[in-house]
Amino acid sequence: MDFTFTEEQQAAVEAAKAVFGPVAPDSVPSPALTPSAVADDFDRALWSKLNDADLLSLLLAPEHGGAGLDAIALCLVLRESAKALARVPLLEHTATAVAVQTYGSDELKERILLRAARGELVLTAASAGRTGHDPAQLAVSARRDTDTWILDGTQTGVPWAHNADHIAVPAHTPQGRTVIAVLPHPHEGLSLAEQISTTGERLGELHLDSVRLDPHQIIETDEAWDRLHQLLTTGTCALALGLGERVLRMTGDYTSKREQFGYPVATFQAVAVQAADRYIDLRAMEATLWQAAWRISTQADGALPTAGDIAVAKIWASEGVRRVVQTAQHLHGGFGADTDYPLHRYHAWAKHLELSLGPAAAHEETLGDLLAAHPLG
Repeated sequence: MDFTFTEEQQAAVEAAKAVFGPVAPDSVPSPALTPSAVADDFDRALWSKLNDADLLSLLLAPEHGGAGLDAIALCLVLRESAKALARVPLLEHTATAVAVQTYGSDELKERILLRAARGELVLTAASAGRTGHDPAQLAVSARRDTDTWILDGTQTGVPWAHNADHIAVPAHTPQGRTVIAVLPHPHEGLSLAEQISTTGERLGELHLDSVRLDPHQIIETDEAWDRLHQLLTTGTCALALGLGERVLRMTGDYTSKREQFGYPVATFQAVAVQAADRYIDLRAMEATLWQAAWRISTQADGALPTAGDIAVAKIWASEGVRRVVQTAQHLHGGFGADTDYPLHRYHAWAKHLELSLGPAAAHEETLGDLLAAHPLG
């Protein structure tokens, strides 16, 4: 069995390193130093560089201006982006574009995909539901009225909503089906209230009041939302892994230079054991991430549905990234809370990733339900 990445996937990593490598974490706006949102917009200059490197269209087919790669390639790029705390909607944009490509109408594809591939349109997705704890598809209702669809409801915590041109919103029909509305922004009946994440970035509380959409703007395929949600969740695991790897490297560098009693603190057994435990966390996060990304990319059969591997990956990502930043803060001493040092930024981003698309406990419940429905052995 060959676990190496393909040449195309490795090329994507090299392109990502070239784009994200020069980004200094100290240049990322600090939520600890800003009482409101850290910025009104995402990093447009970095977005332009991603477009120049063809990283905004990795998963799109060549006829839509893309490279035709898979979820593994996207996760490799996201891993690099998190190391630099890249302030761009790369995950949400790519995942939504893939959903449109796979399940959208021909008219929707024509209107969105080529411009999205060039970064001219920015896409995002609402995935937190009404409260952040309930299924996203239950927060909005969608009903057919002759030749239009009418949507009502509220979605909370929509990433990059204020700056997106289209927002993918899951909704439930009176028949109990889940559809995805691809909402233009702005649009009549759509309003946004500002929310602020632990990273200091603006989120949007999305309110829909009798929003009317044409049928071509609705994706009706039953599995479309599940597939979109799976890619968003797996991508979040990739972000957590990249952030955790950078934080552990920062911790190793600091403890190798910081001395007590004439010796680097990294040589003390108590310090080394804690760092080793966090290294094990990261290796588990990595193994479960690639298993989930591989299942999404290949749709291969397994003992459990693909959702089971994604739940395992998110459990490890949520718990692992929390433990990594906590240990880093402990081993850095007071330096970890110093706003002149970048670790506090990583801590804030880690908390956001831990809770995004459900904390570990929520995915443990999902995994338990899957194990009950699909007994092993």
